[in-house]
Amino acid sequence: MTHAVRIHENGGPDVLRWEEVDVPEPGPGEALVRQTASGLNFIDVYFRTGLYKVPSFPSAIGNEGAGVVEAVGDGVTEAAVGDRVAYCMSLGSYTQRRVIASNQLVKIPDDVTDEEAAAVMLKGCTVQYLIRRTYPVKAGETVLFHAAAGGCGLIACQWLKHLGVTVIGTVGTPEKAELAKAHGCDYPVVYTQENVVERVKELTDDKGVPVVYDSVGKDTFSDSIDCIQPRGLMVSFGNSSGAVDSFSPALLAAKGSLFLTRPTLATYTATRDELEATTADLFDVVGSGAVKIEVKQTYALENAAQAHRDLEARKTSGSTVLLTGA
Repeated sequence: MTHAVRIHENGGPDVLRWEEVDVPEPGPGEALVRQTASGLNFIDVYFRTGLYKVPSFPSAIGNEGAGVVEAVGDGVTEAAVGDRVAYCMSLGSYTQRRVIASNQLVKIPDDVTDEEAAAVMLKGCTVQYLIRRTYPVKAGETVLFHAAAGGCGLIACQWLKHLGVTVIGTVGTPEKAELAKAHGCDYPVVYTQENVVERVKELTDDKGVPVVYDSVGKDTFSDSIDCIQPRGLMVSFGNSSGAVDSFSPALLAAKGSLFLTRPTLATYTATRDELEATTADLFDVVGSGAVKIEVKQTYALENAAQAHRDLEARKTSGSTVLLTGA
């Protein structure tokens, strides 16, 4: 037996239950992982509320974790007993122990802690595909990244700065502006005090930016479109403020023949080779010190409901980790 945080229905944070669960032996191609940490992400809220569907109830949630391999099934080549491993995009990380497909696991380098790995896998791999593949940024460009003081935002600001890119980032408070700036954001824009579109146009000599990275959704979509230069790209990769309202594709033509994409990490790491390449690039910049992973908040796993409340109230900044105590 082990403990996990599970949901039996969709709803608010109170539907998260701490309860005993059975853990099976790993089968062929599977590994049993004793988890030490689980990352907290807005996608967890989407699964809890029902925006994203779980396969069945009851269900553990959570999409990234780190720990130690305790056992492996037949045919496993990606990990061995005793290996420190991490993973993302595998539903069910809010647990002390779990069985998982071994081809989803990557080994954690010696210079990265379990907490850092749990905090960086989902957000860091997301930033990797956004800035290296969805729109491969070039040195000297200026980009707009929303929620610059969030988990993805702080990683993105550092990585973009490392690549020689000028970063305009939106934040909700002056305190978060200072945090974003300390992590490489050249021009934090406090959206509660400034007009984002006007500020972006001012900073780009009225040209706009070639790409906007937007994980906020409904509240920022319109402004994001207005910040993009002709034939630029709108990258919508989240809905923290709610889903974007429906609109006519003619809007993209009217705003300058714009491109719009709604990418997912699952698509960009669909093969083992893609997963390994993505995490290798990520751990390289983390290991070099170009991107520092700072866990700003930790909660005991059994207190996941409070962690969700704080995340939704935008009381958190940077990365948050749930510690399993296992």
